[in-house]
Amino acid sequence: MRNKTSSARGTETVVYQSSLTLSTATLTFLGDLLRGHLKKIRSRWRKLPAGKIAAIVLAVLRHDQRLADMAGGNAISATMVRRWVLEVIGLLAARAERLDRALKKVTRKGGHVVLIDGTLIRTRRRTGKDNRRNYSGKHKAHGLLFLALTDDRGRLLWISAARPGRSSEITTARYNKLVERLRATELGAIGDLGFTGLDDNPDDPVVITGYKAARTKPLTSAKKQVNKLIASVRAVCEHAFAHLKNWRILTKLRLSPSYATTLLRALLVLTNREVSR
Repeated sequence: MRNKTSSARGTETVVYQSSLTLSTATLTFLGDLLRGHLKKIRSRWRKLPAGKIAAIVLAVLRHDQRLADMAGGNAISATMVRRWVLEVIGLLAARAERLDRALKKVTRKGGHVVLIDGTLIRTRRRTGKDNRRNYSGKHKAHGLLFLALTDDRGRLLWISAARPGRSSEITTARYNKLVERLRATELGAIGDLGFTGLDDNPDDPVVITGYKAARTKPLTSAKKQVNKLIASVRAVCEHAFAHLKNWRILTKLRLSPSYATTLLRALLVLTNREVSR
C-alpha cells in the first residue's frame, strides 16, 4: 500500500466577503490611533498596513470572527491576529475614563445624577476552582460581572473592572467605593432593586432605588408609581448596554478573563464613538 504525499483535491482556501456594520469614521479613528502608536514605538514594518489591521480587529470585535478565519483570508497567522487584537484593545482601553474623572466630568457639565446598572458577560466554563467562582446563580451561567455608569442621556461613562460571576451588584459597587465617590462629587445615582441597601445613610441618600414587595406586604399604588417612574428614567441605561452588546465578541467571551476588563473598556470607547456620530 502506497502512502499518498500529495494534497487532496478541493482543499484550496475559499475566501468570502462580509460587510462590517460600522461607520468609516470609526475605522479611520482606529487606523489613525494605530499609526500613531506604531510611530511612537518606532515600528518599521507590519505584515499589513494600519488601516487593514484596524479592519481585521473591528471584524473580530463586531462580528466575533474566529482568528483562524481572519488569518486565512489575509494570508497571515492566527497568532498575529490575536496579537493585533490585544494591542488595539490596549490602546483603546487607555482612552477610557476612570471613575473619578468620569464623575468630575459630569459635575463640570452641570449634571446632577448618573444611572448605574450591572451586566454579566458570559464566558466559557472553566475547570477547577475557577468554575464555581465565575458561576452566577442569578443568571444560571458562567461569566464575569461588570458595573457601568451612564449619564441621563444613556451615554456610557465608566465600566468597572471584571468581578467573578458569583459576585452581586451591590458587593461590586461597595468594592469600587461608589457611594463615597458619588458623595465626594455631589452626585446622585439611580439604580435598580439590585442596589437596594447600598446607601447606608437614609437621611441623605445618594443612591436611589425602587421599592421591593414583601410576601406579606404588597406595594401600595404610590410605591408602584415610583417604581414605574424610576424604570422610565433607567430605560436609557438599558439602551446603553444594548449598544455595548452589539459587539458580538461579548456573546460568549473566549479570550482569557485577564483581558476582559481591557476589552470592555475598549468597547466603551468604540461604542461612544458609534452612538455619538
